[in-house]
Amino acid sequence: MALDQPNAGSINSWRTFAYEEVSKQVFRLSGKGEFTMSEKYIPLYKVSGKAMNMIADIAAAVERYRILLEGPDGVRLRKINHVRTIRGTTAIEGNTLTEDQITAILSGKRVVGSKREIDEIKGAHEAYEAIESFNPYSIDDMLKAHGLLTKGLVDRLGKFRNCNVGVMDGFGNVVHMAPPFANVPTLVKDLFEWLADSEDPVLIKSCVFHYEFEFIHPFIDGNGRMGRLWQSLILGKLHPLFEHLPVENMVYSNQQNYYDAITASTNAGQSGPFIDFMLNEIYLTLKSHQGEPLHDKLHDKLHDNFPQLSEKAFEILEIIWANPTFNAEKIGERVSLSQRQVKTYINALKLAGLIVRVGSNKTGYWKVNIE
Repeated sequence: MALDQPNAGSINSWRTFAYEEVSKQVFRLSGKGEFTMSEKYIPLYKVSGKAMNMIADIAAAVERYRILLEGPDGVRLRKINHVRTIRGTTAIEGNTLTEDQITAILSGKRVVGSKREIDEIKGAHEAYEAIESFNPYSIDDMLKAHGLLTKGLVDRLGKFRNCNVGVMDGFGNVVHMAPPFANVPTLVKDLFEWLADSEDPVLIKSCVFHYEFEFIHPFIDGNGRMGRLWQSLILGKLHPLFEHLPVENMVYSNQQNYYDAITASTNAGQSGPFIDFMLNEIYLTLKSHQGEPLHDKLHDKLHDNFPQLSEKAFEILEIIWANPTFNAEKIGERVSLSQRQVKTYINALKLAGLIVRVGSNKTGYWKVNIE
C-alpha cells in the first residue's frame, strides 16, 4: 500500500521511490499479490458483521457528540480538535511538531522547527479550514485541496504524479508498486464515479475510498494526508461534525495497526480489514470526546477529592481522556517524561480508581472513570 513517509529510518517507515518500467497497464492486486486486468477500476471489499455493528454504535455516539459540540464549549472544542487533527495527520508522516507548537504557528508566532515541518502544518491548516468548501465527489476540488495541503512542499501542486512510483519499508523491501502514472487520471475518475454511485452506507464508502486512494497513490507527495482529509470530507456528508472530529489523532496514536490494516487488506485483495480498523477508530474517537470536558471536571471535582495526586498526574489523566489508546511512550512525548516516570503516574491513577485498562496492552485502550 502506498503511503507517505512516516518516521524515516524506523522499522515501520515507508519510502516512495520512482521506477521506470511497468509491464501492466490497468491493474489491481489479487489476494495472491498478482496483477490482474480490469476494464474498470471497481473497489473490492467485504463488509463484516463487526463493521455493521460498529455502524450502529457510531450512529448512537454521533448524537451524543453533536449535543456536546452544540453546547457552550462547542467553539473551543472545535479549535482544540482542529489542532489535534493537524497534529495527527502530519505526525503520521513523521512531523515532530507538538500541539503547543502547532497552536503557536497558527497564532502567527515563531517556533523552532524545520521549514518543511512548519510548511506541512500551514498546509494542513489551510486544507482543513477550507474543508466545508470542497465537494467530495469533485476531482477538481480534490486537486485544489492537494494544492493547499502541499504548498511549499512539492513542485506539482494539485497535479497528478508524472512518474511511476513504488513504496519501500524501513528495511528496503518493496511493499507496493503503484499503478502506472499514465493510468492515474482514469483510475481516480473510476473511483470518484463509484463513490458517487454506490448505495452503501457513507461510513463504509469513506473507508473504502481512503484505502483505494492510497492504493492508486495519485500524487508524488501528500497521499496519506489527502486520503485522511477526503475521508473526513466524505463523512461530513453523513454529519457535519465529522469535519471537526480528530480521527487523524486517534489513528496516529494507533499508527502501527493502521499500517497493519492496510497490509492485511492488500494481502486479502479487498479492503475489509481496513474498513474494520477505521470504523473502530472513528467510534473510539467519538467515545473519547463525549461528555463534559475533562478539564472542567478536574477543577470542579477531582482536585479536592484526590489530594494525593500531583498536577502532573492530572495532566496525564487529561491526555489519556483525549487519547485513550496512547501508551506510556506516547504520553511521555506529550509531557516530556520517560516511560518509567509515566508508568508511575499511571499506577497512581489506577490506584485512585480513575483509570482502568480495557483489553491488551497492544490493542486495548484506557477507560477514564469520572462520575
